[in-house]
Amino acid sequence: MINVVFLGTNLALKERLSLLPETQILFAVNYKDVIRVCKQAASTTGSDCCVILYEKRSLNEDVTAIAYLRKKRPNGYLILMAESIDDNERSSYLSSGINDTLSINASISDIAQKLEFIRKKKDLLFTPPRSKEQILSFQIPLWKRLFDIVFSSIAIVLLSPVFLLTAIAIRLESKGPVLYTSKRVGSNYTIFDFLKFRSMYADADKRLKEFENQNLYNADDDTEAETQFHSSPTLAGEEDVMLISDDFIISEKELSVQRSNLQKNVFVKIENDPRVTRVGRFIRKYSIDELPQLFNILRGDMSVVGNRPLPLYEAELLTDDESIDRFIAPAGLTGLWQVEKRGDSGKLSAEERKQLDITYGRTYSFALDMKIILRTLTAFVQKENV
Repeated sequence: MINVVFLGTNLALKERLSLLPETQILFAVNYKDVIRVCKQAASTTGSDCCVILYEKRSLNEDVTAIAYLRKKRPNGYLILMAESIDDNERSSYLSSGINDTLSINASISDIAQKLEFIRKKKDLLFTPPRSKEQILSFQIPLWKRLFDIVFSSIAIVLLSPVFLLTAIAIRLESKGPVLYTSKRVGSNYTIFDFLKFRSMYADADKRLKEFENQNLYNADDDTEAETQFHSSPTLAGEEDVMLISDDFIISEKELSVQRSNLQKNVFVKIENDPRVTRVGRFIRKYSIDELPQLFNILRGDMSVVGNRPLPLYEAELLTDDESIDRFIAPAGLTGLWQVEKRGDSGKLSAEERKQLDITYGRTYSFALDMKIILRTLTAFVQKENV
């Protein structure tokens, strides 16, 4: 059951609301009174689900009132009743906290359908959204952390001659630091300093734009990465919920499709990258450039096996509900997607890579980690210059 409270002065609308079948409409005299009415209804019906029908008045008054209602009823469902919303008002109403819109001239049938839709979806609509911090609460298991410490410590000692020779070779060929440090996003969206032997010239990051057309993760040529949002003159209906933003009104379905297009090219990978040095090509071929990450593992930034930590510009496009599971897992030196596809000429789409990361995040275990490590030993030699 849901409780419905109306705040407004439109007599014709009040009359239509009072005629709604199987729905008791409660009326409030002002926006502060809405909270009292909602609490009173909750004590009577036993349901804390409250739909607030708010009649549009002046912008300044409405923004103050809606912000107050949103603060006091964070899990309430607030519908703005209006004839229209002009371009100058959209951002203000959106930021104040409305959930939906409905025409003030809507028929009894239209209003009843809207309320019935809300009743069916009440478990979703009246649950306060969890913050990213609540969703992302990964803690590395003790067995995994102990293995990481032992493995990285032994590997650093045994490979110390390789570290020394690689550092000398890099310094002899090109100017710049031996180690390349970048900000990466690991488990729980934690940002840390990611270490690699430098395999590119010092200004490689600044030249990334020059080689976008060589990105192996680019979508098909007939798919436009940049899409335009189209305005809609109508208010929200039951079948297609409309979302109001600064510059557009767009349906929820259309926004989902356009976001999907924008995320097709999340990852960046360039074949025969001209920014790579000769030493860089060698250490990349044999994965020697990855060895400094053993220090990341030792200090707890990463694990031996996990999902590859992403650069900030890639991770910021993977924050939707579908992608977030890849970050509920440790960042890793090697992982499931590397052993699945790395030895297969590197032919891996962004979607395939993301799904393998999500699979690991949901299913990792000691047995799976050992299997990935064993497969990594036979797949670390790449068959192309990537």
